[in-house]
Amino acid sequence: MTSEGQTTRYTVPAELAGERLDIAVAALAEDLSRTAAKRLIDAGNVTVDGECAKPSMPVEEASSIDINVPPPKQLHIEAQHLPLDIVYEDDDLLVVNKPPEMVVYPGPGHARDTLVNALLGHYRRLSAAGGEHRPGLVHRLDQHTSGLVLIARNDVVHRQLAAALERREVKRTYQALVWEVPAQRKGRIVTRFGRHRQHRTLMTVLEEGGREAVTDYQVEEEYAWSWREPGGRERKRRAAYLLCGLQTGRTHQIRVHMAHLGVPLIGDREYGDEGRDQGGPAELNELVRALPGQALHAVQLVFVHPVSGEDISVQAPPAPAFGALQSWLRTQAG
Repeated sequence: MTSEGQTTRYTVPAELAGERLDIAVAALAEDLSRTAAKRLIDAGNVTVDGECAKPSMPVEEASSIDINVPPPKQLHIEAQHLPLDIVYEDDDLLVVNKPPEMVVYPGPGHARDTLVNALLGHYRRLSAAGGEHRPGLVHRLDQHTSGLVLIARNDVVHRQLAAALERREVKRTYQALVWEVPAQRKGRIVTRFGRHRQHRTLMTVLEEGGREAVTDYQVEEEYAWSWREPGGRERKRRAAYLLCGLQTGRTHQIRVHMAHLGVPLIGDREYGDEGRDQGGPAELNELVRALPGQALHAVQLVFVHPVSGEDISVQAPPAPAFGALQSWLRTQAG
């Protein structure tokens, strides 16, 4: 073992014989996701019959697997007493409604004023299972995406929630305002997904390789309006309000998938909305410019509580700038 911690021994049952080691570890230790299992194996914290092995190694029936879960690392992030909008809280987890201006965790250029800084200012006990710089975070949102973030207060609950996410058992619903209207009112987008080859900070749809990304969407409202330019030419524009459901949780997934569908998120300069707020009604242009970023809000989380077994469903309204834009668009309902 590479680090001291709690070690548990398991015996491989017949039904797991032949499975990859990372799959077997995740199945045997029910509070570990496959990603967490692979991380432990790569760090040398899992042995098979006393020997370290690769995540892809097939396991044999009756083999002994020792799993060592290291103690959480000491955090070195500044705790700040920033305001938090807590929409659900108990001894094991909480759900926070993140404002669109807030970065989720510290990184280059954002050492302070993040959601993690605020969480540490409010809570002494947060899980460390997601890494020392992301205490409590079961998943994340982009800086300019507002809405619900699931936070674990201990490592066991963190691993159980992460595993539920991986099994697609956590329902995540987003509100989106997009330019144009999808050709189909309801659908599922399934693509390969990965980092853009030229622009490494951006993500893109790939023809092959990468990872699978799955987004469900449904058109809830359509808007259409027209105006005349100073020369007398008539111009028309359309927009729509969508509900999107994440089946997978890739970085920038909804933003990239909406652009791929030909309906970029209003305000998303990185994925297709460059200059789209120019021309047309002045009030609309001002409302679009008032958005801190893309018009995307994580409105609902539905999941089974990993301790009580209770069905939990939480919702939170979007930020005022999103609501103001949608209110104007509704006056143009088609």
